[in-house]
Amino acid sequence: MGAPITTGASFHEMWRDLAPIGRNTTTNGYRRYAWTEADADCRAWFKEQAQNRGLTYEVDRNGNQWAWLGDPEAGDAIVTGSHLDSVPDGGAFDGPLGVVSSFAALDELRARGAHPAKPLAIVNFGDEEGARFGLACVGSRLTSGQLSVAQAHELRDADGLSLPRAMERAGYDPDAIGPDPERLARIGAFVELHIEQGRALDATENPVGVASAIWPHGRWRFDFHGEANHAGTTRIEDRRDPMLTYANTVLAARKKAKLAGALATFGKVSVEPNGVNAIASLVRGWLDSRAADEETLAAVVREIERAAVERGQRDGVDVRVTRESFTPVVEFAHDLRDQLSGLLGGVPILPTGAGHDAGILSASVPTAMLFVRNPTGVSHSPAETAGEDDCLAGVAALAEVLEGLACH
Repeated sequence: MGAPITTGASFHEMWRDLAPIGRNTTTNGYRRYAWTEADADCRAWFKEQAQNRGLTYEVDRNGNQWAWLGDPEAGDAIVTGSHLDSVPDGGAFDGPLGVVSSFAALDELRARGAHPAKPLAIVNFGDEEGARFGLACVGSRLTSGQLSVAQAHELRDADGLSLPRAMERAGYDPDAIGPDPERLARIGAFVELHIEQGRALDATENPVGVASAIWPHGRWRFDFHGEANHAGTTRIEDRRDPMLTYANTVLAARKKAKLAGALATFGKVSVEPNGVNAIASLVRGWLDSRAADEETLAAVVREIERAAVERGQRDGVDVRVTRESFTPVVEFAHDLRDQLSGLLGGVPILPTGAGHDAGILSASVPTAMLFVRNPTGVSHSPAETAGEDDCLAGVAALAEVLEGLACH
């Protein structure tokens, strides 16, 4: 699978320094939300890594961080990296493994005496997880024009603070955000390393694989409108309880997804008035659904919505569904994908159901992904993990890829 890494010292040092940032000592999970203090500490760490290596550091108009080896203006650059933010109580590897491995791979190239003929860059895309403002991949979506400035200004966190105001409070200029075609035009290829979010590699002897495609996926908000009333005095037959409709919809989502070979998850819910002794007036639940193709995904969501409406009619509950985001199927550039697999000696090529910045950028530049083996398949959880040897194998693989793309 290519030459082994000569030293893992820089990887271990970076991992040790980054590990405490944004970590919740009660859950052992990470709370690195966009434009918060933890996010600022992660950004400071990235800047320090860039400066320690003598790289040209910059922040683009959308708050994404870049570290350049070579002339940023030269064009045909080979870019790698990922993100540093997290889901609520997320794991240590999702995102940071890609950023840390990128710096370590650059160190490996320098240790080998490699001389890139093209510019190399490492990027930390902002707000990839969407944990604070409800939309994933905000930094890459803005850069690629897949999120308009007007739409970005409408994004708000749970406290009602808008994305522009959050950026402003963090010291960034919200009036500068928007599409950045000039920057994208400089990129010849983007390769993102990521922990595998699943166990396909665990069934093989390979610590590293190459992505073939990302399943289409989206987020839908289900609003269940009922009638608030007293929990202790309202007869069962007189209730218009949206929690009942919501609960049945959760069960229906599991059933419809399983029948179609798809995925459907209600992972976030809000309740009004949210009192122990009160029947709710409104339950709002967010559905995440994914499938191997767009027709199946549309059919599954349609069936879940139909089940919700039918149950709502029985319960006296009005159901309204709003699609908040959608990402179509992403087929990574086949020539680049096959080139990576060849550089690594024919490692497995596998699909994924998880979204990534590489998927967003694929509409604008050639993109590819490397996956590092996940022995449990657990992700978006404090239990997320990868073996030390596998992480170093990922660094070695990324170094091999960068050398093959930028030095030959």
